[in-house]
Amino acid sequence: MTDAIDSVNQFRDKPTGQLRLNSSAWAAGRVLPIILDFMHEYPDVKVDVVADGRLIDIVAEGFDAGLRLAEAVPQDMIALPLGGDEALIIVAAPAYLKKHGKPKAPADLLAHDCICARLPSGSMMRWEVQKAGEQSWVNVSGRLILGTAELTLKAAVAGAGIAYVLARDAEPLVKAGKLVQLLADWTPPFAGICLYYPRQHLPTATFRAFVDFLKSHPAREHIGKQQDRRRRAISG
Repeated sequence: MTDAIDSVNQFRDKPTGQLRLNSSAWAAGRVLPIILDFMHEYPDVKVDVVADGRLIDIVAEGFDAGLRLAEAVPQDMIALPLGGDEALIIVAAPAYLKKHGKPKAPADLLAHDCICARLPSGSMMRWEVQKAGEQSWVNVSGRLILGTAELTLKAAVAGAGIAYVLARDAEPLVKAGKLVQLLADWTPPFAGICLYYPRQHLPTATFRAFVDFLKSHPAREHIGKQQDRRRRAISG
């Protein structure tokens, strides 16, 4: 009888059902390997990840938690950091720089053909620069507007203009000599991705298991760990 009761209790405590997460597209991409490992560990759990550029009320929309940059997390939420700092850097192809020269200061970007990025809200991304406590926004312009980081990097490598991209995405291309980093002293680090959820949240067994899994997963400390630059121009 005792064995039977233990078996029932074990089944009852085993995570089942659905976990709903709201995330920016690139944050979801960073955390996806951990999510897949979690699903492998708990085969009775379904995970619904909604990649949305909008910063929404996760409680009102029926989500268990959200994934965003730390600076985009609402003040009343509990935030679990996932890894180290992130970075956005300014880059261009050697061919572009040979023809147009290198910008020496952020204001010089206004005279260059920059690859502009459209945010999910429809507005254009402003480039944030900061040095020795001096912070400013540069409203760059250019003939090319793109909506994804992948396209922006391809265009930059092709010499289409100066780009503002995540350091982790550009790093291999910089090392290969296909891109050159510019104004490095003006792009300090910013806090990386967080999982966040409401303080008054009554967690399910599935959500508790997911949080515990995140805390103990070895990849958690490597999400964004190698980056050392900062940016606040995008929401999550």
